[in-house]
Amino acid sequence: MQPPFQNDDLDLEAAIARARPQLLEFLSHHPNWLLTTSRRFLPGMVLNGLDGITDHKGKVSVLLDLLEKAGPATWKQFAQSLCMECNLPLDLEILLLSFAGEGNLSQKQEAHTDVSAWSSVPKGKAGTDPGMLYSPVKYQHLLIDSVRQRYGSRRSAGAAAQEQTQPLAFNQAFVNLVIQQSKASRLKERTDKPREGVASAPKPEECADTAMKVSDLFRSVVPSGTTKVIFLFGKPGTGKTMLMHWICQKWAEGALPQFLFTFLFEFRQLNLLKRKLTLKELLFDLFLQPEDSPDAVFQYLLENASHTLIIFDGLDEFAANMDMSSSSKGRPTPTSPMSISKLFADLCHGKLLPGCTVLVTSRPKRLPDFLLNTVDLLAEIWGFDHEKVEEYVSRYFHRYSFKEQAITHLKNNTKLLSMCLIPALCYVVCICLEYLLLKHQMSVELPQTMTQFYIKMLLIFINKQQGEHVGGEEAQLNCNRKAILGLCDLALKGLEDKKLVFYVGDIPEHVKEFASLHGLLTVFEVKTNGSCPETGYAFVHLSLQEFFAALCLMVSKRVDKNYLKKKFSLKSKWTLKNETKTEFMESLHIFLSGLSSKECRTFLMLLAEQDEAWVQDKQDTILQSLKKLAATHLTGPKVIELCHCTFETQDLKVAQHIASLLNFKYEFKNFRLTPLDMSALVFVINSGQHLTYLDFAGCLMDIDCLEVLAGCENVEHLSFRSRRCGDDFAAALSKSLQGMGSLKKLELTGGSMTAEGMTNLVQASSQCLQLEEINLQDNRIRDPEVKRVMDLFSRMEKLKKIDLSSNDLSLNAVLLLAKEVVMCQNATELHVRDTRNAWAPLSPRCSLTLRVHSLQDCSLSSQHAEEIIAILQSCPSLSEVDLSGNKLGDEGCSCLLESLTWISISKQLDLSQNHLSVNGICSLLKSVNTCQKVVEVQVFYPCLVLCSLTREEPVFSTDDQQNGDENQTPSASKKIRLTDSRFQASDLEKLFLLNSYVLEKDRYYQVTQCKLLVVLLAATDLISSSCRLNDNQISLNSVFFLAQSLSTLEHIKTMNLSLGHMQVVHLTFWERIRVRSTSRWRSSFLVHPKHEAKGRCFRLKDCRVGPEDVTRLCHILAQCPQLTEIDLSGNSLSDQSIERLLSFLPYLCHLTLLSIRNTTFSPSCMVLLINSVNLCERIRMVEVRSSKNAFLHLGASMRSQKTSCRLTDCAIGQGQIDELCRVLEQHGWLAEVDLSRNQLGDEGLRCLLDHLHQVPVTCSLNHNRISQDGVLHLINAFATSGNTTEVQVSLCSKATLIIKLTSRDDPRKILRLSECNFQPEHLEKLCLLLEKCTGLTEYISSNNNMTVQAAERLLHSLRKNLGPLKISIEEPWVGKESITNLLELAVQACGNITEITICKEKTLFQLGVNDYLSLFSACSETHHDLLFCSCRWSHVELHNDEAEMLVRILLPLPELKKFGYVPSCGLFHIFVVCLTLCSCVISSFSLGYMELSSAAIPKLVLGFCEMPSLKRLILNHNNISNDGCSRLTEALRNMRYMEEINLSHNNIGDPGLMNLAAVLLEMQNLKRIDLSGNSPSPAGGEKLMEALAYCKHIEELLLSRNVFGDRTAVKLALCLPHMTNLRILHLQNNNIGPAGGMELARALVVCGLLEEISLSENDLGEGSIHALSEGLPCFEHLRKIDLKLCGVTDDASKSLSHGFRQCPSMEEIILSWNALGDGGAQELASALPGMEKLKMLDLEKNRIGTRGATKLAEELAKCPEIQFIRLWDNPVPRDLAENLTSQDPRLCFSFY
Repeated sequence: MQPPFQNDDLDLEAAIARARPQLLEFLSHHPNWLLTTSRRFLPGMVLNGLDGITDHKGKVSVLLDLLEKAGPATWKQFAQSLCMECNLPLDLEILLLSFAGEGNLSQKQEAHTDVSAWSSVPKGKAGTDPGMLYSPVKYQHLLIDSVRQRYGSRRSAGAAAQEQTQPLAFNQAFVNLVIQQSKASRLKERTDKPREGVASAPKPEECADTAMKVSDLFRSVVPSGTTKVIFLFGKPGTGKTMLMHWICQKWAEGALPQFLFTFLFEFRQLNLLKRKLTLKELLFDLFLQPEDSPDAVFQYLLENASHTLIIFDGLDEFAANMDMSSSSKGRPTPTSPMSISKLFADLCHGKLLPGCTVLVTSRPKRLPDFLLNTVDLLAEIWGFDHEKVEEYVSRYFHRYSFKEQAITHLKNNTKLLSMCLIPALCYVVCICLEYLLLKHQMSVELPQTMTQFYIKMLLIFINKQQGEHVGGEEAQLNCNRKAILGLCDLALKGLEDKKLVFYVGDIPEHVKEFASLHGLLTVFEVKTNGSCPETGYAFVHLSLQEFFAALCLMVSKRVDKNYLKKKFSLKSKWTLKNETKTEFMESLHIFLSGLSSKECRTFLMLLAEQDEAWVQDKQDTILQSLKKLAATHLTGPKVIELCHCTFETQDLKVAQHIASLLNFKYEFKNFRLTPLDMSALVFVINSGQHLTYLDFAGCLMDIDCLEVLAGCENVEHLSFRSRRCGDDFAAALSKSLQGMGSLKKLELTGGSMTAEGMTNLVQASSQCLQLEEINLQDNRIRDPEVKRVMDLFSRMEKLKKIDLSSNDLSLNAVLLLAKEVVMCQNATELHVRDTRNAWAPLSPRCSLTLRVHSLQDCSLSSQHAEEIIAILQSCPSLSEVDLSGNKLGDEGCSCLLESLTWISISKQLDLSQNHLSVNGICSLLKSVNTCQKVVEVQVFYPCLVLCSLTREEPVFSTDDQQNGDENQTPSASKKIRLTDSRFQASDLEKLFLLNSYVLEKDRYYQVTQCKLLVVLLAATDLISSSCRLNDNQISLNSVFFLAQSLSTLEHIKTMNLSLGHMQVVHLTFWERIRVRSTSRWRSSFLVHPKHEAKGRCFRLKDCRVGPEDVTRLCHILAQCPQLTEIDLSGNSLSDQSIERLLSFLPYLCHLTLLSIRNTTFSPSCMVLLINSVNLCERIRMVEVRSSKNAFLHLGASMRSQKTSCRLTDCAIGQGQIDELCRVLEQHGWLAEVDLSRNQLGDEGLRCLLDHLHQVPVTCSLNHNRISQDGVLHLINAFATSGNTTEVQVSLCSKATLIIKLTSRDDPRKILRLSECNFQPEHLEKLCLLLEKCTGLTEYISSNNNMTVQAAERLLHSLRKNLGPLKISIEEPWVGKESITNLLELAVQACGNITEITICKEKTLFQLGVNDYLSLFSACSETHHDLLFCSCRWSHVELHNDEAEMLVRILLPLPELKKFGYVPSCGLFHIFVVCLTLCSCVISSFSLGYMELSSAAIPKLVLGFCEMPSLKRLILNHNNISNDGCSRLTEALRNMRYMEEINLSHNNIGDPGLMNLAAVLLEMQNLKRIDLSGNSPSPAGGEKLMEALAYCKHIEELLLSRNVFGDRTAVKLALCLPHMTNLRILHLQNNNIGPAGGMELARALVVCGLLEEISLSENDLGEGSIHALSEGLPCFEHLRKIDLKLCGVTDDASKSLSHGFRQCPSMEEIILSWNALGDGGAQELASALPGMEKLKMLDLEKNRIGTRGATKLAEELAKCPEIQFIRLWDNPVPRDLAENLTSQDPRLCFSFY
């Protein structure tokens, strides 16, 4: 049964027709009753003619016809009588009542009707009490009346007055919405893990949404008695709530007869419930209470749940948690009290009221998992389409003469039309349009953004009620300002408290009157229990509350910039990639963005009663936050949100900035886009200055989106991937392409487009003059009109590539296309392949150059070979031809290969998967001899063949050349690869016999699984590059034989052998040089150059090697010349085997690295490894990690050098330390011992100190379970030992313990203690120990539980110290003590206090004490003898008395030379006065982070005028403007001795910079200048560079984060020859491009003293990087280079690596956030061993994969001095990263 539901009222005639079959059947059994009843409604004469009809059905049929013809009123009365007097079937009774209504029956008749009508419902139940039936019927009528009163169009007179105050939208006739039915699986994708990372297009049609009608929502699709859950989601304003009200209204009118009861609950009201309640209380107390017999009514509901509809509106507005635990365990009873979330969950699960229908609405957000699993029907409300917009506008303006004008105005404005697709916005637009048309019918200018529309709507509401006689906009706002601000406060507080419903007490009376008068608040009853309902208020729409909340943030004086930033942050808005976290603030950020526009500034000024600067400051806060967001990584939905915000600002500069930061590529995957979304996106893209790439994959969008997209001018690459894209989509897209003049690449793949759609699309594309590529892969194109299509293609002068792969093209169509493309002069690539065949193993190959033919998987057979050859021969310049996956066979391939000489293919011919036999392979290999163009042949299993070709290069004779090196050129060897081919020995023999000429001419072989080791032996002398014999079942004897070849075959470079599960035999060889000669007795020949300077490597892994085997292997390797590296990892070597191996070290003369990884070492074995330093004098370092990995680094000579021993994480305890120490004592040149992460404990520490106290060495004992007692024992040794110079201890999570022992002539003695958790007894012992230490030079204590009293005791203990002493104490109490108390504490120190540092932010108290001369009392006046030369105060809050005391102290100080102050609050003027009165000897002045006001600068300048000796001026982070800088320069003119100026991070522009430049001309002593983070232009930069050229002694030039650009860089390049002392140059983020970068890189070579270069965050270009690389050898002192975010690619890595090798002092290289791949990483890795001082290499955020990371790890093992290599966020597989890190923790793949 499908009730009519599309019109406002039922069609009576249609309803009668639907009921007639059942009526006829039922009444044929009761003909007498029908005849008797008909006499009451029909004239007697009409009925007299029925006597002749004897057939009951016939008579009934005639009577029904007569009753219908009598008119609707008669029929309704008849239907009512029928329902009252007969026991009808339930569905028939419901249908009759739905159109019969109540009629004009008396109350008694009505009651009788109810009982009669409902008596049939509980059929089958005997003895049912009629009274129990009466109460449910009566309750239904109560429900109908209540629903009509609440939501119906016919309201009571009492409600009419309220209608006057409601917005017009509530009185409008309902316009049907666009609803799209979806699948639960799509919702699962939407709410589970994000799908944006999935590259492939979504699945085909089964995922496609389908349009549906409202009536379709209630079609029965679930088994009887099963709860049906319908979920509707939609974006804000799409009409979800209005639709729910309309459904209730239609139910009350009888249009939903399948439901006897309907309940509607709003989650915003359910939020008010603080108690648990039962289902009965939910239905009756919160919606409508029965007048009597509630138990009977509830019981009836339970028994007839299938006729009950429960609506929950606004799930997104529910404030409580709704998770899987919400549902009850088991089946709850209807009388069980529970929370709203549990009630809702149990209703959806069918645990309560099973069989009912639950309808839920929500904004798009993450849904509870239980709801996902129970949804039976999922649909999205889209709002309006163009047709519905026109219908709505037509109804809105139906009483106006300008109705058509209004409709036309909207149709002609694409942006407005996009807004109107959202019903709520459509209503707002109509209000504004109505108002403006009434005033100015000829010219109408509507607002541009949603925010501006809301402002206009508010002003219109005020104007309508108060009239224009009140005055203009300003006057009206003044009159209502208090009420509007109150409404704003209410809105914001509600959102912050997650409160959407307000009670009378929540709203001030004047606010309530204003909001109700203007229709901004809606009034309703709120029921929280069965008692008397309360009055509730809510904003008419949640978006309106968000608007007023945003307005509050912008105009409230209580809201500062920090709070505004916090509320605007989009980062907290999303919890997952493609979903929003909707905490009632879905649109707040959009309104804030809109209010930041210039157009809203006047409105905000009037409302806030503030000047323009105040308002603009808040607006700038929003705009700056927007700009920062654009710099972060944003996924598709977030980009759209950002575009909406940007559109609302209507600020072209902001839009341009954001467009430039979005990486010029927009990827949108698997979410819906609306025309309004597209409008915002187009606005941002068109605002940018660069062309962009738009990629839509699986995105659901209307055709209207394409119409909006037509206005996008800056699209270079447009891509659509979705099965929804068919011919209609292609037709719509064709209309949009004409406006895209910059389009170069068009992709419509994975769609359902046919040949017709293709033709339309290509025809439209012919208008895109810049188009270079069309990709129509994976559609349903069968046989297009090839001639017509190619004719259109030929018109596109720049078209290069056409891809029609994976379509349904026939073979004839493919060949015809190939022929036509050959004739097409512009097209250079044609791809036609069928990747959908399951048997095709090759992925589609891509080509980047010249002309390509790809006819892959096209079922081409041998009979087509000649046709293909003819096509290829007619093409003058092919680069690649792909014919893989066809059926050419031996004959076809042979024919094709024989013709290669006459076919111009420059790169590659792919014949993979063409059914070749062994004979075919042999024939193919013959072509290597006959066709000189073939340079490589690959044969895989099963017979996949790939030929690489190249044009022959001429070889010139070298007879006339005198230099021997000039007549040598690298040989071009051919390659034959037979990999996994499963050939038998006989097949291989046949192949080699056929290709003997190839063998003789020095070819390259890679043979796998051929089981013929003899191939290697026969061909070894001829191999040029590398050889692989993997998986050939070789034995250990073969290993020895191969190792022996290292001594006989000098051209072997590396030998990698593994006998593990996957056998590996891989040999690489030195490159050879081809020498040409014309001598008659000598032809061309190959020479292997000598490689004495280069090393060779032997690796043997995963092999069981015993002691005898090790001995035999070492004897062999000792004979190998130039063997520099041996790797014996994973070979399960025993202690005896390792002992024998180590005994051979003195005989391996050239060895520099011995690696033994993945081998578990015993404690005695580790001692053996350490003892190797006593066996071989060339060993420089022994390193053992985790008892599994050992590395021995050896030097080139035996000259005396320091040796390091590192045993980390090896479980060394007290038992092994004694033996280990005896070994270490024997070595006289020990520099470092690292025993970190072991188990020494306090006793192990004691033993180590006893043994090594006389050895000058640095010991690292981090993480060794040392206690406070162990630390005190160490301090005792430190205090009494003459050669212990430094001890550093920390017992926190870092667990640091470092001991430095040197010779006795070192005067330093430093003790650093951090977080040792000392107890009072420990502190007392510490003081006693320090009394013994008379030579202490520095004591640093940090967070050691040292109290003020303990500090005082400590200072007493240190009085016996004889020399200068620096004391630093960092404890929490430093930040709490007054400055007076701290100075009194300083008195306890003995001697001259030369420096006091108090930093309360860091809770730091620091003293510098000179020789014992005098005491200093902060409170006395006797401080004239104080040699106080430095004062530094940081974040110190001084009271007036303390400040005055300090002034008294500082004024007489004759030696005060350095002053630094970072305040926590005011009192700046006191210090200015103090410094003004001080003597003229101050040489250093630091006053950073002050945010100096404009009034403070002149006072500061007065003080500077009295400091002619000032050498160092620090005024960073002070908000100094151009005026302030100009004033400062006046003071600087007299400071001839100035050496350092720091004005970084201020607001200095060109005027200030130019004034400064004029002063710099006279500063001949200037050594350091820092102007980073200011705001000059290139013009100011040029003036600065000209001035700096006169500063001959400049050493540090720090100019980062300015926008100097290329002009300034070029000027600096010209001035660099005058800066020969330059050591540090920082130019990061200076907008330097390729032009400026090139000049700068070339000029830097004159600065030979450079130690640090930073050019990061500049787009330098490849040329600049190469130029910089060429100059690197000039920088002998260079320690650090920073090229982060400079666009460094693999191409530049080789020259960079070569340059780095020649920088002998290089310590740190930063190449993060570039485009380095595996190739670049491998180049850098190869350079690492040559950089002996390198400590850190930063390669974060590049494109380094498996090969690059593995190579870095391999080379890092040779570099013991490197501390770490950063590789975070590179595409390295996680398991590989973990494996590499476990082997060498210096490889850092984590962020921290």
